[in-house]
Amino acid sequence: MNPMSEGNKQAVIIAVTNQKGGVGKTTSAVNIAYYLAKSGHKVLLVDLDPQGNASSGLGIDKANLPVTMGEVLLQTASMEQAVLQTEHKNLWLAPTTSHLANVEAEIAGMDHKFTRLKSALGSVAERYDVIIVDSPPSLSLLTVNGLIAAKYVLLPVQAEFYALEGLGQLLETMKLVRKGMNPSLELLGVLPTMTDSRTTLSKQVHDEIIKHFAEKVFQTTIPRNIRLAEAPSHGEPVGAYDRWSKGARAYKAVAKEVAERIAQ
Repeated sequence: MNPMSEGNKQAVIIAVTNQKGGVGKTTSAVNIAYYLAKSGHKVLLVDLDPQGNASSGLGIDKANLPVTMGEVLLQTASMEQAVLQTEHKNLWLAPTTSHLANVEAEIAGMDHKFTRLKSALGSVAERYDVIIVDSPPSLSLLTVNGLIAAKYVLLPVQAEFYALEGLGQLLETMKLVRKGMNPSLELLGVLPTMTDSRTTLSKQVHDEIIKHFAEKVFQTTIPRNIRLAEAPSHGEPVGAYDRWSKGARAYKAVAKEVAERIAQ
């Protein structure tokens, strides 16, 4: 039995965030959501990135969506109306399209601009065990909405030379959010992505990440893996596309670590 489903508990909300693009942020959001769902948690994945990659990565046709996160944040539709059941058991998606970029500009001049996602998720939080928010690769109004709505931040960091550059700014934003509108926000963990055990640089960056974040770094690292790169073009999480691949096995292990950390 899933301990998080007992009683009327609210979902644990995790924002997957890094303002750098190309660090495996959406790949992490989709695959961790998939494996948490596979292990029996009811999971809602919220696509809050105007690129809509989490939506297409789960095989959703973005051309014919009646309601998206754009309408939800404008408050012209409810969260409930936006949510779609995916073809994977226990996994739901709140999709988005590029229209979200225009919506962000619109809500910037409106009331409650920072708490719109929090309000929307609050209306459905009892139905899920975990809600994962795929944030855009920027420190934008959408990202701040994610940080204010979330209990935890999961931070994917690419194993490359400039990995830690810019993270200070994100951590500073988290600190401001904690001081202001969400005092319970915590760093769930730092996930090293695109690692290559054959290179010295990868090891050096990993050591550097551990030096900065200590026990917050996940035990599992995500390797560079061709199957991980191919899976989104087939509209599938890597576990459905090739469950024996290195990438799939790594995300399965990370999801287990995530489940353990949020259960504490």
